[in-house]
Amino acid sequence: MSILSESEFLLIISPFKDKMFRIARRILVSVEEAEDATQEVVLKLWSNRHKLSDYKNPEAYAVTMIKNWCYDKLKSKHTQNIKIVHNNYEDHSQSLQKSIEVNDSLRWVGFHMDSLPATQKLVLQLRDIEHFEFSEIASMLDMNETAIRVALSRARKIIREKLTHTHNYGIK
Repeated sequence: MSILSESEFLLIISPFKDKMFRIARRILVSVEEAEDATQEVVLKLWSNRHKLSDYKNPEAYAVTMIKNWCYDKLKSKHTQNIKIVHNNYEDHSQSLQKSIEVNDSLRWVGFHMDSLPATQKLVLQLRDIEHFEFSEIASMLDMNETAIRVALSRARKIIREKLTHTHNYGIK
């Protein structure tokens, strides 16, 4: 049971940090509260990083943590008689900077996806963008599910490494 370094921790957390934010945003509605919730949970994960390798699926653990943190936040608001805004409300006032950052990130992901081998690119597209199940992808590509999972894992790893390299300006 070794303690993860900061870079190892970030490699584990980075792929699903945005998902945690989106879940928090859906539950809490407020962008600021969702950012706070995500930050709190990431800090808790960092504090308990020595236990992170004990979990089969750190993403599922983190998603459960963010969901529970948000529900606890809503309960505490409810007990303080603060009106909770309906969760279908959408804040359309996205800052220009955030919009540029999102577009830049999407451009980099697309650029790095284009450099993947054809099978990995297709599996990544079908699973992560089109949201097909592994069994559906396996039948579409005439591959077994294990091969699909391996190809997806390798594609995600390559994208993650390239994005990390890009966002660190090539500095290790």
